[in-house]
Amino acid sequence: MSTQTASSAAPAAPAAEEKTGRSLTLIAVLLAVFVVPMSISGTAVALPDIGVSTHAELAPLQWVVNAFNVAFACFTLVWGSVADIIGRVKAFAAGAAIYAAASLASAFATDVLWLDAARALAGIGGAAIFSCGAAIVSTIFEGPARAKAFAYFGTVAGVGVALGPSLSGALVQTLGWRWVFAVHAIALVVVLIAVPAISKAMPVTRSTGARIDFAGSALFVVAMVLLTTAIVQGSQWGWGSVGVVALFAGAVVVLAVFAFVENRREHPMLDLSVLRNRRFVGLCLVPVAGSIGFVTMLTYLPSYLTAVTGRDTGAAGLIMVLLTAPVLVCPMLAAKLVTRGVSALTLIYVSLACLIVGDVALTLFSPDIAIAVVAVPMIVTGAGMGLAAGLVDGQALEQVDPAKAGMAAGFLNTLRLGSEAIAVAVYGSALATVLGSNITDGIGAHAGASHAARVASQAAGGDLARAAEVSGATDRQGFLDFLTQAYDSAFHAVLWGLAVACLVLCAVVFALLRGGARRVTGRTS
Repeated sequence: MSTQTASSAAPAAPAAEEKTGRSLTLIAVLLAVFVVPMSISGTAVALPDIGVSTHAELAPLQWVVNAFNVAFACFTLVWGSVADIIGRVKAFAAGAAIYAAASLASAFATDVLWLDAARALAGIGGAAIFSCGAAIVSTIFEGPARAKAFAYFGTVAGVGVALGPSLSGALVQTLGWRWVFAVHAIALVVVLIAVPAISKAMPVTRSTGARIDFAGSALFVVAMVLLTTAIVQGSQWGWGSVGVVALFAGAVVVLAVFAFVENRREHPMLDLSVLRNRRFVGLCLVPVAGSIGFVTMLTYLPSYLTAVTGRDTGAAGLIMVLLTAPVLVCPMLAAKLVTRGVSALTLIYVSLACLIVGDVALTLFSPDIAIAVVAVPMIVTGAGMGLAAGLVDGQALEQVDPAKAGMAAGFLNTLRLGSEAIAVAVYGSALATVLGSNITDGIGAHAGASHAARVASQAAGGDLARAAEVSGATDRQGFLDFLTQAYDSAFHAVLWGLAVACLVLCAVVFALLRGGARRVTGRTS
């Protein structure tokens, strides 16, 4: 009897140990994933204090945020490809170590250029965390467990974005801006301690005989640097300026050379045959719709609430919970629905529909609107982002050979972050353009008002009171009312543009997913 009990219990121990290893791996990956979006959304809160401390001018101060975003976008695909060659755990650990070291350097920075360089290095590490973290989750989990794990992945990323400004603000007010980066370093050190456990839980995934594609990686990084710099500087230099046009043209040329080189390499950084999988490409475009329909609102709706509706920043922050709360809840809801038999693609279609409907319904916003009226549109828009967050990652990585999961995750996250940068920059430029036109057309009707360009520039930043002061208008309150109406009109015009862009992109995604292949396992000759 005792012999039978011992023999039957023996297999349970390895199974329990394996489950514990997977759980610890997921916790470590999620902690690292939480830090990256928290850094992206929260660092901007510390900029005023950083500027005072380092005596920085505006341009280098803005690159505290931009340097991270540009480096992240440039290296996400590179890390995904490298991970498939050297091993995903090694690449993930390298990224976490780089991020921790860069965050520590940021905390001790004595001038803004040092800080800019450290933030760029952190962006490189963050790219590894996102690409390799998603690939690790995809490798060690299967079936319903994978769907649940990616739901946690999407939820934690959403929490990081949503809580980043609040947590960073609290650290700046209580301990100082340096602790914003010190906390990141501490969190990543904890992740590094868990690396041995992650290694035990991971099967061997390293490609044999493959070499790192240094030429392709260098070309891709150069192209992304040119592209993201053009996007970041477009609103400052002007989208039609010689510098911005030259950057865009350079990016197109380098990308063409990159495609030419990759097609002729035995082990390319980006296996272009994967892009012939329509279903994979369609799923990778879903986060782009989220960038257009949700991330732009997350970035600019607070300015509308303070500038047009007259609410203070605290009230605006509370209202924004209506937009962000669904991102915290819906990923797990989507995972539960999938385990109960609901098609993942159906939920993705619902998420896209929510983005379109939500953006259209947000046009209900007006200077005197009751929040109860727009609460449902805000929740619907947030649900459009939340239902697909995490779910789309798991679905996309299922479409490719597991040996290329790192590369696939890198491509997906490159589109995700790149589209966020583009969407936010284009929205800001479009708002400034429409608002400038509205002000130029109407400023002549107000006695004493002039300097339309300066007024428009100030108003586009959300400071309507300062814009009215700059104008020199005799009737200051009357001119402020005019600016409020001009901003409101521009906001609605751009919002309709977002809804149309979402509709077009959703049609493309539907067409790709409807006839897409299930999996591409290798290159075609």
